[in-house]
Amino acid sequence: MKFEKHIEIDTTDKTAVDILGESTDLTKQAIKQAMTKGAVWLTRKNHTQRIRRADKELKPGDILHIYYDQKVLEQQPDDAVLIADEGLYSIWYKPYGMLSQGSKWGDHCTINRWVEKNLQPQRSAFIVHRLDRAATGLMIIAHRKSTAAYFSRLFQQRQVDKKYQAIVHGKFPDYKKLDSQIDDKPALSHVTCLEYDAAMNKSLVEVSIGTGRKHQIRRHLSDVGFPIVGDRLFGNAKDKDEKDLCLTSCYLSFVSPVDDAKKIYTLPETLSLYI
Repeated sequence: MKFEKHIEIDTTDKTAVDILGESTDLTKQAIKQAMTKGAVWLTRKNHTQRIRRADKELKPGDILHIYYDQKVLEQQPDDAVLIADEGLYSIWYKPYGMLSQGSKWGDHCTINRWVEKNLQPQRSAFIVHRLDRAATGLMIIAHRKSTAAYFSRLFQQRQVDKKYQAIVHGKFPDYKKLDSQIDDKPALSHVTCLEYDAAMNKSLVEVSIGTGRKHQIRRHLSDVGFPIVGDRLFGNAKDKDEKDLCLTSCYLSFVSPVDDAKKIYTLPETLSLYI
């Protein structure tokens, strides 16, 4: 079931659950679950935001929105893993299928929502960079708006050192510089071969990037004939049967906003890629 509905409020004696129950075929339990998962929004005086409380008070002139997609609401990726809690920010391992950004249909599969619900003590969680849904690995989550702004500046000024690992088809050279344009914009990737398995004809590579174009690593590797294993967008047709994309963010380094010290975070071996 998938639908959206927009309801103008003309009363003060009904809750959001009451209104949605009268306006849709959903049970109150289904409505409450949709609210918890970020599928219900409220517009008040030209400001629209998600609402999650079943007893949220409404005012005449408000507009209540529900974006209900049963398939989206039933999605449940694996749990994110806390790597380090630094107070003002934390470092997490994002699993396959977890999102960096929600949509109007819900945000329960996003890493920032996971962090807000599971990190103790509880704090707000702000996204400062992204990983593809199909990719895994290290992500920074800020816990104050000022900290988020700090990290945004670091990323804009290319002061965050990031490295990735990928498993690719074929025997990759010891090192290769990839600088073909992506979407008519300059793009630079440095790729080093870490290991080659002749029996599988697959290579484990490490990638550092000088730019941050969309799907840059996946596109660069595919363009030179070494598509990432499990890449359904840019890889081999036979990879349609592969479960996961073999691409992970494995290294982050930057100057901490907590104490101005240089910090280095790496993936634990249990979460790293192997061939």
